[in-house]
This record gives sequence, structure tokens and C-alpha cells, in this order.
Amino acid sequence: MRRTARLLIGPGLAVATAGSLAVPVYGADGGRLEVFPSTAMPGGDVTVNTAACGDGGTAEGDATAVGAGRFTLAPSAHEGDVIGRFRVPPSAQPGTYEIVAKCSGGGPQVHGDLVVVLESARGYVHPRGSVNTGVGGALGPDPVKTAAGVAALAVAAAGGTWLLHRRARGDGI
Repeated sequence: MRRTARLLIGPGLAVATAGSLAVPVYGADGGRLEVFPSTAMPGGDVTVNTAACGDGGTAEGDATAVGAGRFTLAPSAHEGDVIGRFRVPPSAQPGTYEIVAKCSGGGPQVHGDLVVVLESARGYVHPRGSVNTGVGGALGPDPVKTAAGVAALAVAAAGGTWLLHRRARGDGI
């Protein structure tokens, strides 16, 4: 068994493995998507740019992974980059999300990562909204239904008290 393993890890395989490790992280697509800030909070604005589309190029951005939808990257005066912006939705959950941009005219597709956090350098950001714990009224927050439920409980309590009182006096039920 050991001899077979040595045979498989020969010089040819070592060269093939080294060649596969030399591929850039984003592949041979011509660039990468820069995300600024790379760490954002829900409700924050994010700018992305890339030089992969060339001078005067445009791109279609996709931030649906974080819930922000699609956006356009347009040419800018900054070193031939295309730039686009989107807003992280207030409902975004903490985590790392892939942002993608596809250059127009059959150009390359580039990727970048956005990290969503609930804490900033300024301190803790309090969560918004309710927590679904399963505890609470089955009827919801409707005041009419709540009043009807309270009235039904009051009638049941009064009826039970009256029946217990009659039984204690010996009147029977």
C-alpha cells in the first residue's frame, strides 16, 4: 500500500498540484471586486469598484445575497474603474455575503465579500423588532379580540366562583 502511495505522489503529480495552486483566488477573470467598507452594519451604504471592465465599461452588480438586489456600476474618473453603490437592508443578518459584478459586453465576472455586523466601532447597536419566542397571545395585537378574550375569562371565573359557592352552601349543582 505504501509503495502505491509513493507512486501516485510522483514528480508529475507534484508539478500538476503546484500548477493548480498557482491559480489566483478569483480565477482568471481579470480582476476582483473591491467592497468598501468591507464590514458594514444593516442600513449602511456600500460602494464597490473594479478595474476588470476596462476604461468606459459598465457592469451589472448583484447584492441579492445580502438582500440589496441588483445595482449598476458606471465608469468613473478613478483609474478606469467602474463604481456602484447599494444599501445593506435594515433586515440583513450578520454574516459574510458574496457580492458579484458582471461586466457588460461579455466581460469578466468579479467577486468580493461583504461582512455584515451588528456592532460598530462606536459600540453595540441594539437589535430592532420583536423576538419570535412562541410566547404571547394567539389572537395577536387586535384590541377587540383581546377585550373579547378578557371578557370570556371573566365570565368563566365568575361562573366557577358562583358554582363553588353554591356547592359549599349545600345547594348542589
